[in-house]
Amino acid sequence: MKKDYDKGEVIEHVAQILQEIPTSMEIVKDDSKKEWRFRYLAKHMIEKAIKKDALLVSDDGRGIAIFFKMDGKGDGFWTELLNDLKLAINVTGIKKGLKALKSQKFVRQQRPNEGEFLYCWFWGILPDARGNTSDKTPYKMKDEMFRISKALQLPIYAETRIRKVSVAYRRYGFELLKDWKHPSGDIMYFLKYTPPKN
Repeated sequence: MKKDYDKGEVIEHVAQILQEIPTSMEIVKDDSKKEWRFRYLAKHMIEKAIKKDALLVSDDGRGIAIFFKMDGKGDGFWTELLNDLKLAINVTGIKKGLKALKSQKFVRQQRPNEGEFLYCWFWGILPDARGNTSDKTPYKMKDEMFRISKALQLPIYAETRIRKVSVAYRRYGFELLKDWKHPSGDIMYFLKYTPPKN
């Protein structure tokens, strides 16, 4: 994984990918400042990931993951984000923020409430690097996450509302723990990867 990434470029890439993700599309206020709001959210996410040493950037810079080590006691990062008044003002608006908090409570309850685990909060690949057989960006990132999981002997939890992403996770070795009809009407998939014993 890349260590000498350009933070501004990573933020731009995350802002671009966020515009394809149902949860972020729902929480970001839809007005004339929408592009700016996605960048604000991306900047906040990347700064939080850097602070918690949770940012993975692929060697080609086309894949980004935020991969936290958690202990089950925290409130969860979307909750933390939405509780941040600046984010409510600059990204969601109060009404959307409160609505998102309701479903996030259920989402959070699908992860362990004790013991350590890894949580894939965000994993995005830029469109031009998806399915690119020469670079294999998604596979290299998956291998790095699995390496960390095996070294720490901790499971990885993830969720997605994009069916083809859930299929990819399962192809990589994640098991489907649950699917849930999200209040928006689509299905959210909860997944877990258990590393092989050392």
